[in-house]
Amino acid sequence: MDKPLTADKILYLDFDGVLHHENVLTHPYRGIYIAAPGRTLFEWMSILEDLLAPHPDVAIVLSTSWVLGRSFDFAKSRLSPSLQKRVIGATFNHRLIRKDEFSLLSRGLQIAEDVSRREPKSWFALDDEHVGWPTWCREKLIRTDGAVGISDPDAQHAVRTRLDEM
Repeated sequence: MDKPLTADKILYLDFDGVLHHENVLTHPYRGIYIAAPGRTLFEWMSILEDLLAPHPDVAIVLSTSWVLGRSFDFAKSRLSPSLQKRVIGATFNHRLIRKDEFSLLSRGLQIAEDVSRREPKSWFALDDEHVGWPTWCREKLIRTDGAVGISDPDAQHAVRTRLDEM
């Protein structure tokens, strides 16, 4: 088995409930859209760009269901160019596990298994999902409120603090 790309510092990034409102749906004709009035996809992405700007050595691993539902390339392409440059992979790898098996794992287990493979020196996860996280990595989760994501000043403060600690 090939070792995945890695970095010393990794952010595991979810999309829904972090970079935009959590109420995201997929329709055969409309594609992916937000079903929350007044909200738009990736409306808080610039906040993450600003938070990461002083930390050029932090890489991103996509931990979003967009990779599983569409593809890694599709999910990565939704990010801004500055964030795309940081992306080194995703927690889902079709060479290692089948989609149906992967989808049965909690987000925390998906990330924990990826951390074990990549072995970063430091990492944290931005996600609105908190159920099923292994005890050893719960303190690495910055849990966002799915309705406000990283637009929440408390979440931004937590990210800044974590990045400074890395």
